[in-house]
Amino acid sequence: MRTVCVYCGSGFGTDPVFEAAARALGRHLAEAGIALVYGGGNVGLMGTVARAVLDHGGHVTGIIPDFLKSRERMLDDVQETIVVSDMHTRKKLMFDRSDAFVALPGGIGTLEELVEQMTWSQLGQHAKPILLLSVAEFWAPFLGLLDHMRRTGFIREGLDLSYLVAEDPGQVVPMLRAATRVAEPRPEAEALIDEKF
Repeated sequence: MRTVCVYCGSGFGTDPVFEAAARALGRHLAEAGIALVYGGGNVGLMGTVARAVLDHGGHVTGIIPDFLKSRERMLDDVQETIVVSDMHTRKKLMFDRSDAFVALPGGIGTLEELVEQMTWSQLGQHAKPILLLSVAEFWAPFLGLLDHMRRTGFIREGLDLSYLVAEDPGQVVPMLRAATRVAEPRPEAEALIDEKF
């Protein structure tokens, strides 16, 4: 595992533990020799995790759409910044450049990016580890919603979700390394794709 994509908020949230977790995660990635791929901004938790990686000698790739350059203020110190035309290209490049995904606390954008990766994993299109860093139980309501979807039959047998949950930034790298693997697309996922398309 050489690169990890981190999804997180462009704000800091209301609990200082969120910023502390972003800073600690960046340090752990850098100390493990794992490069960061992220959304390119210099604000909120995005900027915090990227600066922490840089402060500890790590490598950072920021990928940002042209229209967000001024709003999210690009972090100029990163080793690589890629400016793209739209959000779809940004997400595709972030996927292509990453061996695993971590979701820190964030808003709708963070949730959308996380759910997209979970969906494609569910459909057998990739086997890259996905981890929710649920500091201060931030992701507990979302995890409860997933359980509700299982109970009501919308996440059904054969198409369950594969994801990890950590509560401490120090758990992230060991958990991702243990989960990193190359897997063939699942036959039941292929059947669903054929049926839909």
